[in-house]
Amino acid sequence: MSLVHTFAGNPLDRADPLRRDETKIQAAASHPTSRYLPLWNLSVLVQGTETPHLGWIDCADISRLDIDVAPVLLGLDADVAHFAIDISEIGDPSHELNLPADWRFEDARMAAMSLPAAETGITAQARSQIDWHRRHGFCSVCGARTEQRRGGHQRRCSDCNAEHFPRTDPVAIMLITDGEQCLLGQSAGRLANAGMYSALAGFIDQGESIEEAVRREIREEAGIEVGEVRYHSSQPWPFPSSLMIGCHGQALTRDITIDTTELTDVRWFDRSEVHAAMTKNHPTLRLPGPIAIAHHLIDAWVNDETGGL
Repeated sequence: MSLVHTFAGNPLDRADPLRRDETKIQAAASHPTSRYLPLWNLSVLVQGTETPHLGWIDCADISRLDIDVAPVLLGLDADVAHFAIDISEIGDPSHELNLPADWRFEDARMAAMSLPAAETGITAQARSQIDWHRRHGFCSVCGARTEQRRGGHQRRCSDCNAEHFPRTDPVAIMLITDGEQCLLGQSAGRLANAGMYSALAGFIDQGESIEEAVRREIREEAGIEVGEVRYHSSQPWPFPSSLMIGCHGQALTRDITIDTTELTDVRWFDRSEVHAAMTKNHPTLRLPGPIAIAHHLIDAWVNDETGGL
């Protein structure tokens, strides 16, 4: 499958050999050709309005900020090191960086709607890793402070020497179908009153396969039994750091029992009305946009591209 989702397709070489040498990382961090992507309160720097791109700055710009924050090595592009750095301690980053008028910090989700596809992958890596470092300043084993290592791909306890690594949480997201109908749910969140329905989803438990998670989540949230499950595609989702594993599944039963703690509604929708919603021609039903993997799971089913499910 050639589909590359938003927040995937990162073109950088993650440079594992470089990460093993702290001296080389420090040299790269101060090299005049190295590029820095600042994040301020997890918003990413973007330049331009008509054709936006990520806003890269150089180490001289960073040194003028006078902050004591270790940068995170994102990777290499043609031997040029690219870093992300958290500048959240600065009150007014636009002023401190003396940014041009068309440069600004944007929420990563909003920025991804206009950035080039490959740059959304870089955004996902940068946001997830910066967020992880903000949350893991102390050791979960002994409580002592941790220190960044391997260019940001590890934190090590300063007391017990325990090593901690960034985590990614796997989430199963699945469109369950039965002939000419598919199962969609409405969450209890802010979009519930806007007629927004989507594929159901849930975290994969420890010691659980993807297929088992799909069947369990649908049984728990909708009371539907699921038979065959087929993988479709996956999407990094950096809020804070999940991997959405998209699947299609075949329903074995039809009677719905809603888990009202998670959802306000679950129902079967005909292919024709889902198609109308996908083309913005349905009076009330709203579906996720192309930024979300759910959109592509639904689109594949509407266009009969699920291999018979």
